[in-house]
Amino acid sequence: MGGTLLSFLLMAIGGRELSASLDTGEILFYRSVIGLTILLAAFSALGFGRLRTRRPGVHLLRSLAHYGGQYGWFFGLAYLPLAEVFALEFTLPVWAALLAALLLGERITAPRLAAIVFGLVGMLIILRPGAAAIHPAAFAVMAGAAGYALSHVLTRMLALSDPPLTIVFYMILFQLPVAWVTALPGGITWPTPPDLPWLALVALTALSAHYCMARALALAKATVVIPIDFLRLPLIGVVGFVFYAEPVSAAVMIGAAIMVAGNYINVRAEQGGRRS
Repeated sequence: MGGTLLSFLLMAIGGRELSASLDTGEILFYRSVIGLTILLAAFSALGFGRLRTRRPGVHLLRSLAHYGGQYGWFFGLAYLPLAEVFALEFTLPVWAALLAALLLGERITAPRLAAIVFGLVGMLIILRPGAAAIHPAAFAVMAGAAGYALSHVLTRMLALSDPPLTIVFYMILFQLPVAWVTALPGGITWPTPPDLPWLALVALTALSAHYCMARALALAKATVVIPIDFLRLPLIGVVGFVFYAEPVSAAVMIGAAIMVAGNYINVRAEQGGRRS
């Protein structure tokens, strides 16, 4: 999860820099092209036999869910402060708990219910409905969080049978044509030389983030692994302040703190359950 945190922070910086010259669909298209090229080179050395899977349908559904998640995330990076994007993404555990109950049969215990309630309260504090106009990008980020949650739950299912590198390969393979279609309406432009390092950073950190996440989910339940992501908020707050002079509003910090508190209760309960 340490590798996941670092990867997402660097990916956010790359996405913010690219948003000035490329739209969201183009960023995701080039990210998929670079990522697939890297993985094909890796599997040519490791052997393509590692790509065998008995669950192509689950891979496809996971890829589509994840694509929706990352589209909302990258769209938000172009219009919202970095800390607000990461804070709104903290609604992910709410969706994850509900989806894990529906798809994996995990019970919604009292601590998990607390995480859901605290998450919704924190979200309302951040958005402050009625106090100010809510930017459409905020809704895109929250919809993306639901997509990411479904992706994480499906990763948990796949991690029981497929290795992490295989999961990441099928994710990018299925996402490439989807990214191409979503980039078509605005036209796909060639990246400029200054864009190339940022595209490489986004592609490489996307691979490392999801490889590390898949490894973590293979070792622990989704409801334990995902809340560790909350360390991203103070870290991205520092990044936004230092590199982009973005102040972190009190509403974002208070809302995020409430979300973290609810999920801390959930994590402690999960740990206690394993010890007993």
